[in-house]
Amino acid sequence: MPNETFNIWHGSAKSPTWNMAADELLLRQSAIVGQAVLRLYSWNQPSSSFGYFQRYAEVSLWTDLRPLIRRPTGGGLVRHDENEWTYSLTFPSGHAWWKLKAEISYQQVHNWIRRAFERCGVMTELCSEVVHAGFGQCFIGAEKNDLLYRGKKIAGAAQRRNREGLLIQGSIQAKDTGIERSSWESAMLEEINWKDWYPVETFIENITTLSQQKYELDNHNLRR
Repeated sequence: MPNETFNIWHGSAKSPTWNMAADELLLRQSAIVGQAVLRLYSWNQPSSSFGYFQRYAEVSLWTDLRPLIRRPTGGGLVRHDENEWTYSLTFPSGHAWWKLKAEISYQQVHNWIRRAFERCGVMTELCSEVVHAGFGQCFIGAEKNDLLYRGKKIAGAAQRRNREGLLIQGSIQAKDTGIERSSWESAMLEEINWKDWYPVETFIENITTLSQQKYELDNHNLRR
């Protein structure tokens, strides 16, 4: 991706609801931002998130980790704790990534992550076929183009593509690789043009409002 220019947002640890609201607002405002944004973030408490189209009544039986928050993207149940690295990517409509078919953008982001691990001396590979093991749970089994380390899934993602842009939310569980997150992040940035970026104060205020008025409410998380 030699011609790509990304805004890089290194965020501090935030609440589960704030994190989901931030990613949704990045998608809504992607045309205003005008460039791709890679957000690298963490959580201020252990929590779980689940896909937009999943049923709360089902996923709540698979984990006792709370809070349990519905994501703006699809995919399955994901555990978020100190061993997990979380990122999101947003692209405005019309961007080259937005134009890709979902399978290709999924493959492309995991190839990017794979190359970053390789720079760190860790060899990983893309999953060539679906491995059924735990329906609806992201890190039990694997989907095609998930990232594998020694045959085990260590990275998955979910997408939402609409008229506003493309949002990719990804989770990496790389404890077994022995790599520090900072090393992986640096390796990710080696192949792109990038600049540090942080939203203006009104954007941050809007994230907080969206978190309070949507992601903190049962009528959002318990729907379906």
